[in-house]
Amino acid sequence: MEFNTPKMIALGLTALCTVPALAQNAPGKLTGKITTADGSPTGYLHVKLTGSKISTLTNADGTFEIKNIRQQDDTLIVEGSGIDKLVEPVTLATSGTVHLNLRVKKNAKGLGEVIVSAGRTPETIDEVPSSVTIVGLKAMEQNLKITSNLGDILENKVPGLAPSTGLSSNSGQTLRGRSFLVMIDGVPQSTPLRNGSMDMRALDPAVIERVEVVKGATAIYGNGAAGGLVNYITRMPRTDKVFNSQTSLGLTGSLTSAPNSMGGRLSQMFYGNQGKFSYVVSGVYEQTGEQKDAKGDIMPPVYGLGETDSYNGFVKLGYDFNEHHHVQFSYNYYSSRQKTNYTTVDGDYMKGIKTSAVLGQTNEVPQGVRGNHNIGLQFSGDTRLANTSYNVDVYYQSVDNVFFYSKSFEDGGTSRILSKKNGVRFVFNTPIDLGSVKTNLTYGIDLQNDVTSQPLVDGRMWVPEMKMFNLAPFAQAKINLTKQLVLKGGLRFEKVNIGVEDYATLPSVNTVTGAVTPSINVKGGNLDYNALVFNAGLRYNVSEFFSPYISYSQGFSVADIGLALRAAKVNDIAKISTEAVIINNYEAGFVSKYNNIRFEATAYVSTSELGINNRYDNGVYYVERTPERIYGYELALEARIIKGLNAGLSYTYVEGKVDMDNNGNFSDAKDEYLGGQRISAPKLAGHAEYTIIPDKLNVGVQYTGVLSRNRFAKTAAGVYDPFKGPVNAYHLFNALVGYKFNPTTSLSLGVENMFNADYYTARSQFTARNDNYIKGKGAAYRLTVNINL
Repeated sequence: MEFNTPKMIALGLTALCTVPALAQNAPGKLTGKITTADGSPTGYLHVKLTGSKISTLTNADGTFEIKNIRQQDDTLIVEGSGIDKLVEPVTLATSGTVHLNLRVKKNAKGLGEVIVSAGRTPETIDEVPSSVTIVGLKAMEQNLKITSNLGDILENKVPGLAPSTGLSSNSGQTLRGRSFLVMIDGVPQSTPLRNGSMDMRALDPAVIERVEVVKGATAIYGNGAAGGLVNYITRMPRTDKVFNSQTSLGLTGSLTSAPNSMGGRLSQMFYGNQGKFSYVVSGVYEQTGEQKDAKGDIMPPVYGLGETDSYNGFVKLGYDFNEHHHVQFSYNYYSSRQKTNYTTVDGDYMKGIKTSAVLGQTNEVPQGVRGNHNIGLQFSGDTRLANTSYNVDVYYQSVDNVFFYSKSFEDGGTSRILSKKNGVRFVFNTPIDLGSVKTNLTYGIDLQNDVTSQPLVDGRMWVPEMKMFNLAPFAQAKINLTKQLVLKGGLRFEKVNIGVEDYATLPSVNTVTGAVTPSINVKGGNLDYNALVFNAGLRYNVSEFFSPYISYSQGFSVADIGLALRAAKVNDIAKISTEAVIINNYEAGFVSKYNNIRFEATAYVSTSELGINNRYDNGVYYVERTPERIYGYELALEARIIKGLNAGLSYTYVEGKVDMDNNGNFSDAKDEYLGGQRISAPKLAGHAEYTIIPDKLNVGVQYTGVLSRNRFAKTAAGVYDPFKGPVNAYHLFNALVGYKFNPTTSLSLGVENMFNADYYTARSQFTARNDNYIKGKGAAYRLTVNINL
């Protein structure tokens, strides 16, 4: 089943264009824009005319409109989170339009950060009844001076996210023990039909405005967000100038062994505004040298980031038709591939011998992201009917990820995941004023085609082409019962059809016994899913000191069907366990603010009647579909200690088990803990930044501590099964020094692993495989010059 994208666009735009005609005969109208003293927009404030009792909410950019005005003299009241109440006498017109530009004053609470990922429409973070982490532009820019690997950056900044792998693959870097959905401006980058776990490196950090991480199962964006979602919001102009330039030049290298380790980076961005037109144009090229561990030895090439060429091209163009309608076009291309003459020499996990690299002829084609393309066209604005705003997104996304050479295929081979998505998303938001009760209703429909397969580079097919069509109407309501009490709830209906042609499984080699599993001819067919998922949450902003919240949310996932198809042991797709996974997430937490201190604590339980857990048995991997329960908590503290000194500390704990006998009890003798590829060891992360000379000299330090986890015993043969190895603790420190010569030019020096800790990553330890027993990166530097014009 497919849909016609051009027809859907035309239908949606026709509907939007005809709406304004319905409101042309209004007696009088008041429009306006509300900003703070520094000119920042103030979204989602309550605006009310007391005499006529007409009210509305400001849009995300601070604009508002009130129609049907029938009296001239009135009083305008503006209220909302983080501002002092504004009372303004106004003189209106009973016909025609009056426009006001108003400024409000921030109060001690301050305006909450505005996010879009939690509810599909902009809202302040202090009205979201669940745990959300935002990594802003300043933090992204500072971290990019230390590393360009997004897995490493988010490891330190996001409580609940598992430790970084330090590789091109983020396999094992889960969010609250489950897979998560990676998006760019709301467009899915993950491939839930065949999860290749290379989606975190979907673009370069230089083009990211901020990262929004919504934790816990959520269906608000659809299939795949079992543990939450990570949404990369791309750069916006944010300037009144016609032309701005941002140039970055960098050198990288190893501090443990310099030869052949030097790399370079060039980033150039132009952006600006001219009347109704805005633009951002960016290009990034980075080449890394050989990466070395703490002993100065070259790190092996499996999923490695050494000797890698990365490219990122980004364009975003915006145009305001008028004050009510806006269009935006964006394109992002990303490629990151390793080109090396080194081959991998397997280590010995049980003997503590690391996997290494030697020069030699390789069978591999360059691994990594061969090409990730994102094209988007967004129409947004105000329909002028009941103050309803709209967003229509049309998008196309394709990815080609190449993996490493494997002897588990007969005669060996290298696999790649090919995925193409196109879709249309209609989102509407209508504010409803019921006197003291303020309501925002968000509703719409998502339509998406996804075609995914996993062939080998030589043409053999490992996972057959899967064609998915997904239709999902949804509705979400946010009700401000009082100024302090916010209730949210919503529904989403998932209708999914996946078509698979007849196919044959690929013969595989058991790497333990050497036995060859023969090919099986499998009859294809259609897989249909219909699921209604629900969410509800309550947040009570009692005071600055105590703001508790509780929530229940469900997530929907087709559970990596490609993994089940390629491992089929039966001759008919109808006989394969391909049921969808419905996750139930229960969460409670609170935020406490006191002067310059912010503390947040969250606890959660995540359950599913069906799991999607990889298990290993005598050289063979298979998928386990048993009930799962995951639980944990997160603590996060941010503080301004003295003027110029900011610091933060967070702690993450997560644990999970499977109900092996399916009796609803997770503490029986047969029940087992989930392996390390799902459940991470506890994580402690901290940071501190100090401005020594204002606008001149600043320093910073980051700390990431991965603590111990040991839940599994050795097998009868005296070894650990894959994913069941113990994790021993390790502690990493990064440092950053920056100096600003003048308003346009600055120099920074970032150092990774500044104390040159000699360690195995968490992934290397829990995987417990000889070919993956890789040490972490040793001390390395990044010297960067930034020029802003």
